Amino acid sequence: MVRHLYVHIPFCPKVCPYCSFYKEASDRNKTQAFLDAVLSEAEMEADGLRPETVFFGGGTPTALSTPQLRYLIGGLRERIDFSGVREFTLEMNPATVSLEKAGAMLELGVNRVSMGVQSWDEELLKVLGRVHSGAQAERSYRILREAGVGNVNLDLIFGIPGQSRQQWLESLRRTIDLGPDHISAYCLTYEEDTEFFERFQRGEMAPESERDAGFFELAMEELEAAGYGQYEISNYAKAGRECLHNLGYWRAADYAGLGPSAVSTRAGWRRRNLADTAEYTRRVMLGEDRFESLERLDAGMLRAEQIALGLRTREGILPDTVDSRRGQALLAEGLLEPANDRVRLTRRGRLLVDEIAVELV
Repeated sequence: MVRHLYVHIPFCPKVCPYCSFYKEASDRNKTQAFLDAVLSEAEMEADGLRPETVFFGGGTPTALSTPQLRYLIGGLRERIDFSGVREFTLEMNPATVSLEKAGAMLELGVNRVSMGVQSWDEELLKVLGRVHSGAQAERSYRILREAGVGNVNLDLIFGIPGQSRQQWLESLRRTIDLGPDHISAYCLTYEEDTEFFERFQRGEMAPESERDAGFFELAMEELEAAGYGQYEISNYAKAGRECLHNLGYWRAADYAGLGPSAVSTRAGWRRRNLADTAEYTRRVMLGEDRFESLERLDAGMLRAEQIALGLRTREGILPDTVDSRRGQALLAEGLLEPANDRVRLTRRGRLLVDEIAVELV
């Protein structure tokens, strides 16, 4: 039985120059056909799907109007058994938050909101191409709380070109002062098919590894001191507020994905939908193959993923995955440590998670 459902909404008020997720500018002429396609795909995927977590990502799911969200979520409930859903997350851009929309989401069963603040600094928001201000993000957060949203995550980015240590510290502390239930702190990466990657190739931008490592350490120090447990490399939560949906991914659970570019992993097969809204919609409505890729996951691939994903978590990985000579060396070097019946990264090891994962896989 598949317990996790992801729905990809590709529309955005504005395409950010650093974002590598499949997205496109909002287009009201495409929206209704897209919604109908997602509901048709849901009918195809409903067998064996009993979600405990639902996650609407994007793009910007709240680029949809309140009536459109009602149509989509109501339609999904008619096609998929939502009776066991424990966590229903909706991503929001601060520029798309309203009291009406927040109230409607709660009525529809959404009980967790993830809002992409990214930074509170006005100049850094301009660098990132965001359409909101810091003041607007704070108002939106307070609107969510006023509406009764009891579980809120705020996303932050560090490693932004020109960002100082003081700016990052102020961003962390302003976030902590608001008291969200969960904080995600991601290091900016230069991904293909983004404007930032093109600027990186032209030599206009570049990561600063030593600075970014310092920013990561600062995040760990500040957030843990404020009572946020680092349960995954980039994610911190108050006790009991860990994201159940993302924990499913990190534990290598099966999941179903709906919408353009969405990925599903079910019964040893991984499928990725076309990253093209118009073509995805056309094919789904005609009953044609909607997949961009389809692969069988063999035992070696599954083991490698379990190590790479498990290392990112506070839970860690099973000891038999580090029986190699290198694994034992990492324990001796203080980069790995025993934790209950598992092995996990130490604080120092978290700074080298990608390199360690490559060594163990």
